[in-house]
Amino acid sequence: MNSTIRKESGARGFAIFSEKEAEYLAENVLGRVATVSQSGQPHVVPVAYRFDGRELSFGGWNLRKSLKFRNLAANGKVAIVVDDVVSTRPWRARGVEVRGDARSDENNGDTAVVRIRPRAVRSWGLEE
Repeated sequence: MNSTIRKESGARGFAIFSEKEAEYLAENVLGRVATVSQSGQPHVVPVAYRFDGRELSFGGWNLRKSLKFRNLAANGKVAIVVDDVVSTRPWRARGVEVRGDARSDENNGDTAVVRIRPRAVRSWGLEE
């Protein structure tokens, strides 16, 4: 299975998605977000996300009180993986990993939304 890795290459330090990566992210809605606490403890949780062609974002009920939000407030580094298994015989998995910087945006004044600025993108299994 081929894997593609790219780092910051776009304007203002954004990693740029290939056409296949962008299509895959736009077709899906569920990913797993990884954050790290101040003590270095990793935390991974599923989130429903949106992709606007350049950045990924997620919200959620009571987001400001969540551990992932507190972790991101202390350390804005984040990773999100969106993947699936197309077939088990033969084994065929595909996915996109995005590593980047997170920031909180206010949506309609009181709803928090986390936006992920991609710094590095890795994908696999999208070529088929």
